Amino acid sequence: MTALPDFSARTLDGEMRALSVYADQVVLVVNTASRCGFTPQYLGLEDLWQRRQHQGFAVLGFPCNQFARQEPGTDADIAQFCITEYDVTFPVFSKIDVNGPRAHPLWRWLRESRHGWFGNRIKWNFTKFLIGRDGQVIDRFAPVIKPSAIERHIVTALAA
Repeated sequence: MTALPDFSARTLDGEMRALSVYADQVVLVVNTASRCGFTPQYLGLEDLWQRRQHQGFAVLGFPCNQFARQEPGTDADIAQFCITEYDVTFPVFSKIDVNGPRAHPLWRWLRESRHGWFGNRIKWNFTKFLIGRDGQVIDRFAPVIKPSAIERHIVTALAA
C-alpha cells in the first residue's frame, strides 16, 4: 500500500528530499501561495509546527501557482517571502502542480486517498491533508479551515 514515505520532493533550495524522513510522524501537507486570501494561514501553520514538532509532528508546505496565479515567483522568491513575511521555519518545497497531468505524484496520491466535497481535485490554495504515523491520510481539510481548527485532530493523531 502506498504511503507518505514512498514519495520525495525537491526543497526550495533544490535538494531532493525523501519524505521517508517524516516516517512515524504526524504530518500536515498543505498547498500554499503567497498572494492568496488564505496566505495569513502561514502564521497558524508555523504556530502548530513550533508547538507540536517535538511531539513528532511536521508541516510540509507545497507552493502552487495553479489557482489564479497566486504563487508566481521563483523558488528563491517563495523562500524569501516565507521568511520575511511570516518567519516560516517548517519545510517548504519547490513549487508544484497539484492537479492535472503534471501534478506531483504525492498530490495525485493525496487526492485519491481522500476526496473533497466535489471529487478528488484540489479546489484552491491551502487545502490540507493530515497524515498519520502510519503514513496514511487521516483527513482532508478545505482552505477555509484554519490551522487552529485542525489542532484537535493533530493531537488525536499524535496520541494514537
